[in-house]
Amino acid sequence: MEWLEDIVFSVYRLLRRLRLRGLLRLGASTRRFTDVFKGFEKVEAVKRIFGEETEKVLRNLKVEFIAFGGYMGVDDVTGHLLVNPRYLKSGDRVDIYLDIIHELYHIKQFMEGKELFDNRFEYVDRPTEIEAYSYTVQEARRLGLSDERICEYLKTEWMSERDFKRLAKAVNVSCC
Repeated sequence: MEWLEDIVFSVYRLLRRLRLRGLLRLGASTRRFTDVFKGFEKVEAVKRIFGEETEKVLRNLKVEFIAFGGYMGVDDVTGHLLVNPRYLKSGDRVDIYLDIIHELYHIKQFMEGKELFDNRFEYVDRPTEIEAYSYTVQEARRLGLSDERICEYLKTEWMSERDFKRLAKAVNVSCC
């Protein structure tokens, strides 16, 4: 069945690249961020992202639960957080927390008018990704995670080994 998930995720990436994300939302439900992720308005890493606007931003942020796709992302049209509920149920809690921090950083970039999916760059070279991952790595280190554990977090199934090493280098994480 792993091959089926690989195919589904490949289709998901293709639809995102072709900007056909609407097809990914068939049957999706939407909720308020503060109803799904309790207490994030008090998290220091989140308050550093949004400053005095933290509570307002989180209160107005929508979470769309999507059946297709990997983990989490940000819709670059609506600014909604996209979440696969299977990931919330089965994912590692530290990884989920770091992904939320990472995606909230993208929400900030979206609010600033930055292009989140600039196709002139490969994923690991996008300025918005390097910025968001750098911030997330900073939070991971604050939590006491070792570079080895941070490398586990950074490595994904859609990233080649070469790309993974480039990303790790760009965000100053030493991976073997």
